[in-house]
Amino acid sequence: MKATIWHNPGCGTSTKTLAILEETPGIDLTVIEYLKHPPSRAQLIDLYTRAEMTPRDGLRTHNSPAAELCAELNLLDADGERILDAMMAHPILINRPLVETEKGVRLCRPQDVVRDIL
Repeated sequence: MKATIWHNPGCGTSTKTLAILEETPGIDLTVIEYLKHPPSRAQLIDLYTRAEMTPRDGLRTHNSPAAELCAELNLLDADGERILDAMMAHPILINRPLVETEKGVRLCRPQDVVRDIL
């Protein structure tokens, strides 16, 4: 099975999710450090659609610097288009880890959610 994780190595939950994927036999894993190589707007919309999420569901609102950016950009009450614009300009606002397999896409918070698509 192929799996792709949109990963931040500085995030404990992302690192734990990656460990689950690496320990699962038969996984052909692609790791994308999304802060270095952010998804395009179209990719992000596709991931959210497949995960049955809205951009608001995928918005990281806690911890620095995301919390400050959300407040500064007034994103907590923003529509999906404004949130996507902000995510494109500031990928740190994309909540992680997002994992996609042929069984679907999940925002893996907590990390055990990844097992739903393995």
